Amino acid sequence: MLPSAVGAALDGCWHGVCNALSLEIKASPKVRAFVGERVSLKCSFRSSSPITESLTVDWTYQPVTGGQMETIFHYQSVPYPTTVGKFKDRISWTGNVAKGDASVAIQSPAMSDNGTFICSVKNPPDVYHNIPQTMLVVTERGLSFQLTSAVLLSILVFLPSVIVVILLLVRMGRKFGVLKEKKKPGCKKSSIEVPEHTETDSCLGKLRNWCLNCVDTDEEDPY
Repeated sequence: MLPSAVGAALDGCWHGVCNALSLEIKASPKVRAFVGERVSLKCSFRSSSPITESLTVDWTYQPVTGGQMETIFHYQSVPYPTTVGKFKDRISWTGNVAKGDASVAIQSPAMSDNGTFICSVKNPPDVYHNIPQTMLVVTERGLSFQLTSAVLLSILVFLPSVIVVILLLVRMGRKFGVLKEKKKPGCKKSSIEVPEHTETDSCLGKLRNWCLNCVDTDEEDPY
C-alpha cells in the first residue's frame, strides 16, 4: 500500500510541476487569404520561464482533405523553413521570440493550401502548452465577397431610405425650378408677343419727334 501511495503522491507532484511550468499560446482560429497574395499566420506565446536559445517553434500543416500532419517550419535561434513539399521556398519567419511572437508568412498562397496549421512552442523547462489551430481559407478575390445576414439586413433597411431621400430631393428641385421660373419677368405670354426692346425704341422715337418739332418751330419764327 505504501509504494502505491508514494507513487500517487509523486504522480500528483509531477502534474503540479507540469501545470506550473507551461506555456500559453494564442493563434487566430481562422485566417482568410486571396490566391497569390501573401498571408500571415499569427502566433503569440507567453512563457513562465526566461527565453533561452533552447526555445523552439514548430509549425505543422494538415490539408483540408485530411491526412497526416507534416512539419513545414522549425525555429531554434534561427529559422529553418521546410526544404521539401508544397511550402518549399514559400514560408518565412516574421516572428520575434523576445516579444513572444512566433508568426510565419506564406507567399503566393493557393486554394490547395487550405487546411489546418498548428503553432507549437517549447521553452524548456516550459514544454507543456495548449494546441491552438488555425484554419486557412484561400479564395479567389472575385469570389471572396459573401453577403452575411447583417450586410443583407443593412441593404434592405438603408436602400429604400436612400431611394426615398433621392426622390424627395428631385421633387424639391423641380418645385424650386418652377417657382424660379414664375418669378422671372415676362413669364406670361399673350397672343401677341412684344419684344423687350419695344418700349425703349418707342421712347427714343418720341424723343426724336419732339426734337424735330422743336427745330421746325424755330425755323418758322419771323425775323
